[in-house]
Amino acid sequence: MVGEPDDLPKHLELIQDVVDRHARNSFVLKGWSVTLVAAVFLLAVRGAQPPLAMIAGLLPAITFWGLDAFYLRQERMYRALYDAVRKAAPNSSDRFCLDARPYTSAAPSWWVTLFTPSIFAFHITLIAVVIGALAFFSVRTAHGV
Repeated sequence: MVGEPDDLPKHLELIQDVVDRHARNSFVLKGWSVTLVAAVFLLAVRGAQPPLAMIAGLLPAITFWGLDAFYLRQERMYRALYDAVRKAAPNSSDRFCLDARPYTSAAPSWWVTLFTPSIFAFHITLIAVVIGALAFFSVRTAHGV
């Protein structure tokens, strides 16, 4: 399919919509993570068994950390696609293609993305808060306070 020269803005808009959606998903995941940490505090205060509260807090926190890294990596791949489309000739045959898989090399791997400072700092802090709170409440309940 040969695109028209004025197809370019629409194609770029479609790609930008995908980038925005990934950024929004990442934001929502962070909100859910904080919500679950608050729920773990509630479990701990109400006297739930420490191992159960630990699983209830850590499993979702680690899962959301992985999902956040996934969305950030996808967002970076779509930014690379955006840049490639922006620089492409007007009669390019891949107009309106939203497949970012050819740009996997443009984004760090998922494992590297897990430890990107913005993601790592947020999620490791939440995990530390969960562990600290559960340790505090475990000691407190063990001493009958």
